[in-house]
Amino acid sequence: MRTRDSELGFTLVELMIVVAIIGILAAVAYPIYQNYVKRTRMSEVVLAVSACRTPISEVYQSGSGTGPGAGNWGCEVSGPSSVYVQSIATDANGKIMAMAQGFNDSAIDGKVLTLVPMIGGAAGNAATDMGKAVTSWRCGSTADGTTIPVNYLPSSCHGS
Repeated sequence: MRTRDSELGFTLVELMIVVAIIGILAAVAYPIYQNYVKRTRMSEVVLAVSACRTPISEVYQSGSGTGPGAGNWGCEVSGPSSVYVQSIATDANGKIMAMAQGFNDSAIDGKVLTLVPMIGGAAGNAATDMGKAVTSWRCGSTADGTTIPVNYLPSSCHGS
């Protein structure tokens, strides 16, 4: 039995509906994907900053006096340390500050991520806490000076 030509394929309207649905899905998915990529790249910044945790923890635990001072904890980087990290600096109490770069997003590029040593639930103080163990680290807190929006930070670095 032969079929008519009009029964052999899709109509133009049906094809246009499919194209419209794909366009809508792409318009929704693309921004979500872009944020995912930025959070993934931000993980590299967190990893670069995390490399400072060991020397700072060692100085606190084995140190005496008031600590080595700002910029003297042994892990600072004045130039780019990776594609996404412009510099890493420390303050007198061992707070680590990394400046982000290479994201092509003004909400991130040139902004700061912080990592603060915590001793007994409080931020480390080199003047009073030398000889004590660093018990945890606070990452990404705006109170510590982080200027990168929290939605770009990995879930492990949301200010706690």
